[in-house]
Amino acid sequence: MSGLTLSSSVRALGAVGTIGALALTAHTALNVRRLRRLPPDPPVVAERVSVLVPARNEAHRIAATITSLLGQRHLTDFEIVVLDDGSEDGTAEVVASTAGGDPRLRVLTGSDLPAGWLGKPHACQQLSDGATGSVLCFVDADVTLAPHAVAAAVALLRQTRLDALSPYPRQVAHGLGPRLVQPLIEWSWLTTLPLGVAERSPRPTLVAATGQFFVIDHDAYRRAGGHAAVADDVLDDVGLMRAVKRAGGRGVPVDGSALAACQMYDSWDDLVEGYTKSLWSAFGSPAGATAVVAALGLVYVAPVAAALAGSRVGLLGYGAGVLGRTLVARSTGQPSLPDVLAHPVSVATFGYLVGRSLRARRRGALTWKGRPVPGGLTSQT
Repeated sequence: MSGLTLSSSVRALGAVGTIGALALTAHTALNVRRLRRLPPDPPVVAERVSVLVPARNEAHRIAATITSLLGQRHLTDFEIVVLDDGSEDGTAEVVASTAGGDPRLRVLTGSDLPAGWLGKPHACQQLSDGATGSVLCFVDADVTLAPHAVAAAVALLRQTRLDALSPYPRQVAHGLGPRLVQPLIEWSWLTTLPLGVAERSPRPTLVAATGQFFVIDHDAYRRAGGHAAVADDVLDDVGLMRAVKRAGGRGVPVDGSALAACQMYDSWDDLVEGYTKSLWSAFGSPAGATAVVAALGLVYVAPVAAALAGSRVGLLGYGAGVLGRTLVARSTGQPSLPDVLAHPVSVATFGYLVGRSLRARRRGALTWKGRPVPGGLTSQT
C-alpha cells in the first residue's frame, strides 16, 4: 500500500511539473523569437569607444582576447585599456607582448583593494575612471570577439536607443561537468525572463546580464553610479544593469553568440569554485535560493521520476524540458544532442552547486582568485 501511495505521489508531482515545463518551454519559444541579436554587418561606428578589460592572473589565456580586440573593425576611433589587477603570473607582460606597442592599447596597474569593494567591480571602476569614449565596452579576459563584434554591439545600442546591452557570448565548455552546467546560463534567462516586458519595464528585478561582454553609454554609466554602485556585489554585472534601471535607463541581454565566445572554466574544479563564490547571492536570500532549486526540481526532475514510474504525462514533461533546452541551444550556438537529453541531470547538478555555495557562505569560506569574498566572511575574519 505504501508503495502505491509513493507511486501516486510521484505521478502527481510529475503531472504538476509537466504543466510547468510546458508553460516555460512555450515562453522560451516566444523569447527566442523576440531575442535581439548583434547585427552581422554593422555600419561604421564614428564615435569613440573605450574597450575595457579587467585582468587578474589571466596570462594563460588573455593573449587571444587582446588579439581579437586589436583586430576590431568598423570602429574609426577606439581605445583598449587593460587593468592588471594584482596579477602574479605575468599577465601585464603577456598583454604588452601581444600588443607589440600598438598605440591603441595601454595597460594600467590596479590600486590596492579598498574596504567594502570586491576585486572585479573595483577593477572595472578604475578602468572607467580613465576611459575617454562615449561608449564603454567591458570585455572579460576569457572572451574572444569576431572582428566586427564591438561595432555591432555599439550599433545595436544606438539603434535601439537603449542605455546598456549585455551580449551573451557563446559558452565554450569542455568536459562532462562544464557541458552539463554552462548551457544553463543562457537557458535560465531565456526561459524565465519576459524579454519584451524587461526591455520596457523600469523594474530593476527584470534584468539579466553578463560581465563577459557589457556595453553601456558612458553618460548612462555615470548616472547609474558606475561600478561604485555595485562595489560589493558578487554578481556585479546584474547589479550594474539594475543600477541602470534605477537611474531611469533601459537595458537588456542580447544574443552575441555568433560574434563572441567565452570559455569561463577549464575544468570541473574551476567551475565548482566559480559557482560556489557567486550562487549564494543569485536569488536574494537562502530562502529564495531554496525556493528556486525546489521549483526547478519540480518542473524538470519530478517528471522524469514520474516517467520512470510509468507515467506518460511525466514523459511529456521530460520532453518539454528537452525541447526548451534544444530551442536555446540552436538559437545561441550551443551543442544540442546529446547534451540536451541530460537536462534533468543539469538541473540537479545546478541544485548541488547552489547548496554548496550556501554552505560555503555560512562557513565564511568564500574566496575568488585568492581574495576573500566579503559576503562569505565570518565575524572573526
